[in-house]
Amino acid sequence: MPLNRRAVIFTGGELGYWALKLLRQDDFLIGADSGALYLIRNNHRPNLAIGDFDSVSNTELTYIREGSHQTVAVDPIDKNHTDTELAFLRAIEMEPTEILLLGALGGRLDHTLANLHLLVQAHHNGIPAAIADEYQRIQLVTDHAEITADQYSYVSLLPLTPEVRGIHLHGFEYPLSDAVLTMGQSLGISNQLISPHGEIEVGEGWLLVIQSSDAPLGTSSAARSRA
Repeated sequence: MPLNRRAVIFTGGELGYWALKLLRQDDFLIGADSGALYLIRNNHRPNLAIGDFDSVSNTELTYIREGSHQTVAVDPIDKNHTDTELAFLRAIEMEPTEILLLGALGGRLDHTLANLHLLVQAHHNGIPAAIADEYQRIQLVTDHAEITADQYSYVSLLPLTPEVRGIHLHGFEYPLSDAVLTMGQSLGISNQLISPHGEIEVGEGWLLVIQSSDAPLGTSSAARSRA
């Protein structure tokens, strides 16, 4: 039976108060490995804690088990997925309205790239998904998307397939009409919205849409100008 609400995954990567501010009251919370510990320490009870828990102590694992609705521990040796992917696959099985992945950027590049590729799995299952951190939000667009400026200053477009064709941008400072972006080009970097909402259309291929800001989310415009 579909979950009918958003699934938010906290991984064991770089997390902060910014992540907690993104939560909604009815979110289904999944903690991957030490991401579950972060949730509990910040007064949020994970609906599911999952992983091999090799980054927490035995005492902390007990704390996670007691503080979560459900805990699934897997063998750290005999597994084919990272803890983040385990959590993501479990979220896909639940058929949520969307998936938001937090703490999945920064640190080791191999893990970051693998986490970005998880957006493809969500796409194959027809579930909207995004990855966010303190400075950016990333989603995969294969046909049409509408985005809002929020607190993000820039919008960058990067092909996830060798070519992305039939790109149309509306509401952007640098609009595109039936454009082609090729992997390895930087043409799509640092565009900006000139309207409260922007539209992105893709005819063929997979496009990573990265909304980003130079300052942490939640920083006022006055504070940014003094930085």
